[in-house]
Amino acid sequence: MRTAVLAFAAGAIVVGAHNPLQARQGASTQTSFAFSLATTDSTAIPLASIVSNAPSQATQTLRTTFAPGTIPTGVSGAPPLPNAALLVPSNYPALDVVVPTDSPEVQQWIKDVATSGFAIPNITQTVAGGCPANLQAAADTTRCWWTCGGCVNSTDIVSCPDPLTWGSTFDDGPAPYTPNLLQFLEENNLRTTFFEVGSRVISRPLITQYQYMTNHQIAVHTWSHPSLTTLTNEQIIGELGWSKKIIKDVIGVTPTHFRPPFGVDRVRAIAAAMNLKTVIWTRISPEATFDTDDFDLASGVSTPSEVLQNWDHIKDNATVLKTGFILLEHDLFQQSVDIATGYIYPDALAHQPPFKIQTVIECMHKPLNDAYIETNDNSTNPVASGGAPALSPGASGSAQATGGGSGNSSSSNGKSAATCVAPPLALVFTFVLTMAFF
Repeated sequence: MRTAVLAFAAGAIVVGAHNPLQARQGASTQTSFAFSLATTDSTAIPLASIVSNAPSQATQTLRTTFAPGTIPTGVSGAPPLPNAALLVPSNYPALDVVVPTDSPEVQQWIKDVATSGFAIPNITQTVAGGCPANLQAAADTTRCWWTCGGCVNSTDIVSCPDPLTWGSTFDDGPAPYTPNLLQFLEENNLRTTFFEVGSRVISRPLITQYQYMTNHQIAVHTWSHPSLTTLTNEQIIGELGWSKKIIKDVIGVTPTHFRPPFGVDRVRAIAAAMNLKTVIWTRISPEATFDTDDFDLASGVSTPSEVLQNWDHIKDNATVLKTGFILLEHDLFQQSVDIATGYIYPDALAHQPPFKIQTVIECMHKPLNDAYIETNDNSTNPVASGGAPALSPGASGSAQATGGGSGNSSSSNGKSAATCVAPPLALVFTFVLTMAFF
């Protein structure tokens, strides 16, 4: 790694607020960004080459593949690894489209949710277009819509309890450049939580098996990555059910955690009824979230300097938080992998005071066994009365970290406390010419 302190700036910094949650609605009005890094990786792709029209780079091959029947060493009591070669794609929904709800599998999952003991809130669907297209819904605090307004539920996980502890997460894979990320993580003895899209798990099952067998946490991120608030209850059940099923068919165990592509209390309740704990990411004010905005590098909506300035502010704020944090990143595109492995993680590893980088389940003081239904013995991660995994006292994160709410598990009727985020009074912002950048 390069050890020199790097500082970058190009032109003038535009005063204003930037919100990554809205970045995917259109390009940012800001054109230049300043940031500083303690180090970068010696093999880092130049920032000027991390662009939307970048030529495809070589992908790394997995260092090994695991034979069917191999027993996992990091998840005690887990069943032998399934044979991915026996998967029959025609037994699953079409790739990357919302699943139909008339299949026998989905119909059974609907019945299971109906008898789970969780009441699903009667919250109407939103329309496509995110927050700007749903102003009335966004203003309705009874929805507890995290994306549009910052509402957190007391059962959400959005931070790690211990200061300077980083719950590392990557969304939307497995993808062609996921092995590149895995190689970097392995070389640096790091583990992360992968929120996997079912359509991509069935397309690249050997990557998911490698992630699992090398002790990364596997979690659910729907079958086709739709905006869940736009779907019916039955469609949400199908999206979660098929994602859970393909992951179990590939690695032999079923995740207990998931991240929603957009979510309100209706989504949370359905997830809880399906034994899934909601994980989002850290948010310290309505405008400031721990999202580097790396997703938009591939489309050109975000620039590398913008992403690295986001990271610069995130690490500064993480240093003064009274809790740890969860960061949102993506392994779907080569650009997001390049920025993570070449810049963000090398800088994080050189940070002083040091960050403790862990999977989400481990940063919550839980063993990796608790990340899966079949290996969770309920002694430290008991199943809630309604059937969803619950965290033990002291391992909440979301509501406590953002200054409101308490409690650690859903009640049997699916209702729980919620709060809208306010920044901690002691929070020190180190933004360049702006007080609320992300």
